[in-house]
Amino acid sequence: MAVQVANTAWIALGANLGEPRTTLQWARQELAKLGTVTGVSALYRTAPMGGPRGQPDYLNAALSLRTRLSAPDLLAALHNLETRAGRERRERWEARILDLDLILYGELVIDTPALTLPHPRAWQRAFVLAPLADLDPLRRHPETGESVRAALDRISVDGILKETSDW
Repeated sequence: MAVQVANTAWIALGANLGEPRTTLQWARQELAKLGTVTGVSALYRTAPMGGPRGQPDYLNAALSLRTRLSAPDLLAALHNLETRAGRERRERWEARILDLDLILYGELVIDTPALTLPHPRAWQRAFVLAPLADLDPLRRHPETGESVRAALDRISVDGILKETSDW
């Protein structure tokens, strides 16, 4: 893995299979091994968006991580953690034991087949923005300049319920 100057990454966490809270706690501990966790949002209970019908609600959160891993290496590490948790990728937007999305990596803008930053749909999803707002409501999208708070105010927050800050 490439070593570089430390950057801050914002990572969205989600789970709706098995024991979501326990899985997210495990993921938080494992992510801390990739750098220094500098912030953790509350847990939010959210209705599934898209995908097969009948899925259970998700628990979602976000954290900020100061890391020396490059963005591609961090994404690979996130995918490795998902696999270690038991995630299998079969169908888009299916229920999952763990979902880790790299939302932002500093001010980096990347558009490759393997990685797009900022995450292409993050500023459209309340289940990503509500936890991000706990961490940094004034954080701006590197391309549009829109803040997390402004984006959250512009979209529907129906189905988003803050569950707990202590997890």
